[in-house]
Amino acid sequence: MPSSRSRRLAGAQPAPEEGDAVRADDEVTTDATVGLPASARVLFAVVNANGTLIRGLGVAAASRLATGMYQVTFDQDVSAAGYVGTLGLAGSAGVAPAGEIAVAGRTGIPNGVFVETFASDGTAADRPFHLTVVA
Repeated sequence: MPSSRSRRLAGAQPAPEEGDAVRADDEVTTDATVGLPASARVLFAVVNANGTLIRGLGVAAASRLATGMYQVTFDQDVSAAGYVGTLGLAGSAGVAPAGEIAVAGRTGIPNGVFVETFASDGTAADRPFHLTVVA
């Protein structure tokens, strides 16, 4: 049964109001502590559930520490970087098992990232993942 309510197209954005562009320009900052330095690099690693490093850029090694716990090391200090992890298979086809991932700098290892993976119920579980580091 069709709805009588008006529908917005998925992904449609409202038009900017008068003055929005000027306000946005005024909010741009040149503070050197915000943003990335000119020397910034995007690093990444693709790791199998057993901790095997499949491929990457700027990655030195990966290892499984315990069930659902991994260490990924890079060729530079990443202690002040941003980390993004997602569950994902090593290949370009298929879908990784459902679950969750958490990433953080590796305690005591400036060029390392600590990764934890979990099953959907929150228990530690070995899962393949992709890790991106902006350093």
